[in-house]
Amino acid sequence: MNENEKRKYIKGRKLGEGTYANVYLGQLRTDPAVLVAIKKMKVQREQDGIAYDAVRELKFLQELHHPNIVELLSVFNSKDQNLNLVLEYLPLGDLESLIRDTDRVRYGAADIKAWMGMLTRAVWFCHDNFVLHRDIKPNNLLIAADGEVKLADFGLARSFADPGVNMTHMVITRWYRPPELLFGCRSYSGAVDVWSVGLVFAELIIRTPFLPGNSEVDQINRICQAIGTPTEDNWPGVSSLRSYAVPAEVYPVPDKKAWMDRFGGVGAEGVDLLCKTLVLDPNKRITAREMLEHRWWRTDPKPTRKEDLPRSKDDGAKKMGADLGRRPGAVEDENRGSKVARRLDFGAK
Repeated sequence: MNENEKRKYIKGRKLGEGTYANVYLGQLRTDPAVLVAIKKMKVQREQDGIAYDAVRELKFLQELHHPNIVELLSVFNSKDQNLNLVLEYLPLGDLESLIRDTDRVRYGAADIKAWMGMLTRAVWFCHDNFVLHRDIKPNNLLIAADGEVKLADFGLARSFADPGVNMTHMVITRWYRPPELLFGCRSYSGAVDVWSVGLVFAELIIRTPFLPGNSEVDQINRICQAIGTPTEDNWPGVSSLRSYAVPAEVYPVPDKKAWMDRFGGVGAEGVDLLCKTLVLDPNKRITAREMLEHRWWRTDPKPTRKEDLPRSKDDGAKKMGADLGRRPGAVEDENRGSKVARRLDFGAK
């Protein structure tokens, strides 16, 4: 069976190389017009085999089938025992490329609504199937030839745990990491993904990362200044989290006018949805299902058709190769964040 699967595809040029995987352009042997991306996982010598995150990615891509989640077409082993994932070919790069290309790419509220709808549906589907993604960010949102946005990189994903079961807080790229994880919370829900979705939403609007902290401590400081200081008044129980530490100056939670001044390009209803994704207390944060039921989707302008969405002027295939070759939680360069997470050290409380 392994040899049969391997023979179905012809491996072509290398699209990207990373510490985690090499990515190649491939084509179906019986129909060369059908292109695929072959992600060849690297054996991790220190783990004496395939990395755990590669196994997680394979597991969840086999289970999750949705138009806004990257599709796994096949899997096979090569002679060197490396695992090869055959994924759909996504030639238009990622959402980060569109956001950053301010000189050549123009987009408006209708385009943002279309992209956010695709992302929200993907996250809702994951949560509805009891899966936490735990690394949502613009360069994990790849774009298909028809303009459809696809959530990729499930190397940090895991199934929902029963309440009270500990999970690691060392997940989600720092700029998109919610405060409960920064404070060392070990029991959490889909609210961690919703916070990341909210920060992608904010980034689409202002076209720059909203909270680009250069360390875990700085990340908390930025959250406090922009969204308010987490206290017992706005988040009951927060001070009992094991790594809770905030600046001495207490910043108030901003009012709606402050949000409108910066994010008003998506209208009052869009700002209302954004605010609800970035609530400090995860128990009060909106869910992915509730996001899909929000009034914003029914207000003008209507979402742009996917075929008419703006496209990056860069080499999308090369960008896709770089994205798929990265280790989960890593970023393109040090100026865009840091690898997933080092333990917080605030010193004595």
